[in-house]
Amino acid sequence: MNEPMLIQYARQGNLNAFNQLVLVYQDLIYRQAYYLLGDRESAEDATQESFISAFRCLHMFRGGSFKCWLLRIVTNACYDELRRRKRSRSLSLEPESEDDTAGESSSWLVDLGESPDNYAERADLARQLRQQLDRLAPDFRSAVVLVDIQGMDYRQAAQTLAIPIGTLKSRLARARMQLRARLCQAEAEVSVTRDQELSDTSPLLLSRPVG
Repeated sequence: MNEPMLIQYARQGNLNAFNQLVLVYQDLIYRQAYYLLGDRESAEDATQESFISAFRCLHMFRGGSFKCWLLRIVTNACYDELRRRKRSRSLSLEPESEDDTAGESSSWLVDLGESPDNYAERADLARQLRQQLDRLAPDFRSAVVLVDIQGMDYRQAAQTLAIPIGTLKSRLARARMQLRARLCQAEAEVSVTRDQELSDTSPLLLSRPVG
């Protein structure tokens, strides 16, 4: 059964038809929530709430891209959660743990044919990017996630966010500029730390007997 038929049946209250739509889009919706909220538990909750809202509001879907419509619902749900966190002063700028983003955050950056060294380097970049995404304003973060991570074109992303394409491009440009600057700063800090570690260990290495 094609998507328009599934939507039609779901509008009539057919839960089985809607569940088939959920199976098609659940990974996409979860990724969107995960990159906006930064942790798995919140992303799972937002994903579930978004599909429940979508089922209840199917009568409001006027055609067009069902994917964009779903992404708008989950993006708005994530905005609500971020505002709630801000009000309660519990919004954190860092991931809860180093392992929290090891799975999803690197999947879109990693080439399975890469060498272990290249894989490790890109996985480290993905972890840094995940941290810096958390530091972006929600409007900037959602633009980057939709275009640079989810792979949407400008028209689809603008439709999802209900903003003009020009506004989307402006947010992307500013977000990318901030990300580049912060990633460069993070890399510079890592280099300084490595240089310091080498400086600290060199005398010990030189003092060891040879042979």
